[in-house]
Amino acid sequence: MQDQHIASAFDRDLEAIQALIMKMGGLVEVAIVDSVRALATRDLELAEDVRAKDKQIDLLEEKVNEEAARLIALRSPMGSDLRTVLSVMKISGNLERVGDYAKNLAKRTEVLVQIPAIEGASGAIKRMAREVELMLKDALDAYIQHDVDMAHDVRARDHDVDQMYNALFREFLTFMMEDPRNITACMHLHFIAKNIERMGDHITSVAEQVIYLVTGEMAEEARKKVSSVYIEPPVQGKE
Repeated sequence: MQDQHIASAFDRDLEAIQALIMKMGGLVEVAIVDSVRALATRDLELAEDVRAKDKQIDLLEEKVNEEAARLIALRSPMGSDLRTVLSVMKISGNLERVGDYAKNLAKRTEVLVQIPAIEGASGAIKRMAREVELMLKDALDAYIQHDVDMAHDVRARDHDVDQMYNALFREFLTFMMEDPRNITACMHLHFIAKNIERMGDHITSVAEQVIYLVTGEMAEEARKKVSSVYIEPPVQGKE
């Protein structure tokens, strides 16, 4: 009876932590969508809103880590239970990083509204961000459902995001070579595209944690990254 009580308490604590993870995931999804929309529409108010709300994501990550550490200290989980708690902590860290990249996108909006737009760039970036957003949604669904096949699918789709990034890199390079006046805008847009590509990497890590959680093993094959080099342009402004 005592063991059942302890197990029940552990499950309740874990469910509470998982609820925090899903809340984090929802906020991160909104941050991706809003940061790209702010860029496309040159909406400074929306961009500032994305930056302000990133603090909520940071606080949730701290809460997840605190609750997970408390759960380990109080319940001394073993085996799959310990694996679950450790996976939750890693997933929250990856979600926090995706939120940071969304905030970085919003910061660039303030710079890009001051210079001429690059034709077709916002549409291409929006498509890339949409794929990353869908990857995040599926990765979170895979986590809740313990769906290894869905997690593997998310992991495979990161290649598509890499390809989109490389295509954008070549396109921006062409714009810069054709007209030096495009250099500043293209440098910032390239930085944005790179941030979205990195979002994909962290979401892929979430999917890999799902695989580890369910199977007890990390994904077998290392992902091959084929991404172009970039130089981050400086940006002034608040954090």
